[in-house]
Amino acid sequence: MSEPVKWCTAEEAIRRIRPGQRVFVGSGCAEPQTLIEALCQHGRDFHHVEMVHLLTSGDASYVKPEFDGNFRHNAFFIGSNVRAAVREGRADYTPIFLSEIPDLIRGGGCTVDVALLQVSPPDARGFCSLGIHVDIQRAALESARLVIAEVNARMPRTFGDTVVHLDQIDLCVKVDRPLLQLPAAGPPTDVEMAIASHIATLVNDGSCLQLGIGKIPDAVLRYLTDKRHLGIHTEMFSDGLVDLYESGAIDNSQKEIDRGYLTTSFVMGTQRLYDFVHENPVVLFRPSDVVNDPRVVARNDQVVSINSALQVDLTGQVCADSLGYTFFSGIGGQVDFTRGAAMSRGGKPIIALPSTAKGGTVSRIVPHLDEGAGVVTSRGDVHYVATEHGIAYLHGKTIRDRALQLAHIAHPDFRSELLDSIRRVYAYPMSDEVWEQFSQPYPAQVRKDLDFDGLELEMRPLKVGDERALQKLFYSHTPETIHQRYFYMKQSMGEDEAMLLCSVDYSRRMALGLFSKEGAGEKLVAVARYELDPRRNVAETAVVVAEDQRGRGLARRLLEELEAYAEGLGIEGFESYVLASSTRMLKYHRRRGHDMQWNPEDRLYRVSYSFRAAKTAVDSTK
Repeated sequence: MSEPVKWCTAEEAIRRIRPGQRVFVGSGCAEPQTLIEALCQHGRDFHHVEMVHLLTSGDASYVKPEFDGNFRHNAFFIGSNVRAAVREGRADYTPIFLSEIPDLIRGGGCTVDVALLQVSPPDARGFCSLGIHVDIQRAALESARLVIAEVNARMPRTFGDTVVHLDQIDLCVKVDRPLLQLPAAGPPTDVEMAIASHIATLVNDGSCLQLGIGKIPDAVLRYLTDKRHLGIHTEMFSDGLVDLYESGAIDNSQKEIDRGYLTTSFVMGTQRLYDFVHENPVVLFRPSDVVNDPRVVARNDQVVSINSALQVDLTGQVCADSLGYTFFSGIGGQVDFTRGAAMSRGGKPIIALPSTAKGGTVSRIVPHLDEGAGVVTSRGDVHYVATEHGIAYLHGKTIRDRALQLAHIAHPDFRSELLDSIRRVYAYPMSDEVWEQFSQPYPAQVRKDLDFDGLELEMRPLKVGDERALQKLFYSHTPETIHQRYFYMKQSMGEDEAMLLCSVDYSRRMALGLFSKEGAGEKLVAVARYELDPRRNVAETAVVVAEDQRGRGLARRLLEELEAYAEGLGIEGFESYVLASSTRMLKYHRRRGHDMQWNPEDRLYRVSYSFRAAKTAVDSTK
């Protein structure tokens, strides 16, 4: 028969800790505050005690200089409360994937002598709950030689792998105090909302989300209320997810793991969040070696993982835990979910970051990582990188393509430096005209998802990096199509020409493409462009559609979108030259009442119209 649980004061409990022992501290907002306070009040009585934990939100006075020789901290993830101590050499940092920490604890690589935890009060059968944090605490609970639990009347009772019987606890300290909370995030900035708007385009109905903490994930959630059947399988979530759940967008019905349930390993936020998870059977808490295991993550389809970074270099290497030689945070679950999402059918691992830091004076997209900066996520693991200027897709791309894609989503103030590196380091052939136009801001607001009788296409402006897609479209044309588009039997489209056609400046020269999805890749199926004659303020247009997509109205829609864009810039009208054999295009112009003049010598129609006149003609028919 097990020994009865010993209830005692915090001071009595911490005196059971012996010199040289390793003490595990409960995570995040579940940090046992009363036990830590008692420990530090009597800190001089301890000798060479190692304190290990993930990020914690409360007091960490054991890292103060006056406790040198009494305590030494070992961080699996560096929080703001221990960052100075790590920087100054008074604490240590162990870089490790979050999914692997439980095995490290259980397997003896980080044997825990004492676990300081916080649990809910026991029920009538003596069962407590780990509440808002399971993460690596379950492993510490099960392997520690001495378990001391702060039994807090305010700790929510949660479902999943949270059950702890009083028999598993050696010493209990009764408390009744508010849990640690993260202050509610303020409204997102324009930059954060822009990043979120780009990321939201990658989320489909039925996607399974992993999101971290911060304003960017919260901003993404604001854009997802019109989605349906979203699932959640994430290492953590905060208050923002509650709003999305209550909107009806989340039902977890498409998940393979814990179908119908919201899966997490811990939560951090305000009391509203803690009330949401309390006795909520929809929310299942699992340990980190389950939630973060890439093999488990990948069993869900359409996993979209969103993680942050401090720097990304032009090859796609991600630094997320250090500023040069200074360690800042940790690996956490970034690599776990990046790899899990990559292995998921239809999955999309995303690295999200503002394009600049320090008030816009420093670029986060860099030619090379700072000296001493560590690579958390390798260039081979990175798929999507998002800033406020757009999304770069890197998976399977060459180094030169990656560099161009990333430079395109960097802040315009730093693109010249990045382009210089691309030319110099990666020997990318780039004309002065391409160089100049490449630095123009990308009009991401023009991007749209369009449906053409069941054919779903993405419309967006072309950019450097689309050369290969444009070349493939050209080489798919029949001789007749080539003649109708170029007016002669053009034989080839080289890389330099394709780059020039893609590197439009989005004002004088503009090109809109329609792209179909091919797995994780895309295929250009139609493109319309204009080039402005500034003297007359009229632009010449051209459009071409892939042979197998004709008759769906792609050309008409592209020209209409191109017209609206040009008119918004103050351009007065369009003109184009059309062969007599281009019957569909001529029919389109006739239907719209455009002026058409036949040139018998060139056997071409010159089509022209002003936007204002065209609108007047339409209005007169109403």
